[in-house]
Amino acid sequence: MSEEIKNKFAPKKFVKNPIKGTKCTLMISSAKGGVGKSTFAVNLAFALQNIGKKVGILDADIYGPSLPKILGLNEKPKNEGGKFLVPLEKFGAQCISIGFLVDENTPMIWRGPMVISAIKTLTQKVLWKDLDFLIIDMPPGTGDSQLTFAQEIKVDGAIIISTPQDLALADVKRGIQMFDKTGIKILGLVDNMSFFKGDDGKIYNIFGEGGVQKTANEFKKEFLGKIPLNNKLRESADQGQPLTHKDPKNEISLIFENIAKKINSSFNKD
Repeated sequence: MSEEIKNKFAPKKFVKNPIKGTKCTLMISSAKGGVGKSTFAVNLAFALQNIGKKVGILDADIYGPSLPKILGLNEKPKNEGGKFLVPLEKFGAQCISIGFLVDENTPMIWRGPMVISAIKTLTQKVLWKDLDFLIIDMPPGTGDSQLTFAQEIKVDGAIIISTPQDLALADVKRGIQMFDKTGIKILGLVDNMSFFKGDDGKIYNIFGEGGVQKTANEFKKEFLGKIPLNNKLRESADQGQPLTHKDPKNEISLIFENIAKKINSSFNKD
């Protein structure tokens, strides 16, 4: 086969644009909806803040933005020079979401090109300032948003969140392969809503047991830990005060802090 033909059919190399103003860009992905990804992303951000890191949160879920609710924010970001958005700030974290720009009851009935355009705006037209970590709350699935990040945005790593049930893990396995094929480093998997501890002290494995760790082992990825079903975690998100900020010494907050330390250590190794 000639070099000309080889070049024609060679995989396309994409020029990836960095997100300015941040040292490390970290995607939080689930591949499956309804597994607590957004709550995890925000609490991880404040866990990183608790260990001394300056953090930002980018809500990239165009169709279902959660950041306004989880942080209790309903302001609109300022526009600088007609070209750039200035992130809002809450509890010392810089934040941006499509939910800050539209009414919360407005359905986002957008086709792929509009979603891609919104992603490019949120990643290239926001004035992040001196961040150690930018946490990106990704939408579920492996569609236009994920491909835009994989092909056009410089991402330093990804964490995949899942419940231990087989239905969720089937999508997680597809997500792992997508990240591997697109060259995005997976820092590890997290078992979310892993179990419920009753008032009687017993552990109830509502969604099954061990599936996330087994999947991590299968794909040779790090297993970062288990986060149980917990009412305080849910209540704090509904109240707009993430638990890791509101009560950093809570036993659940300390689990997040341990994961944050692992992530920070992973980047320091690199």
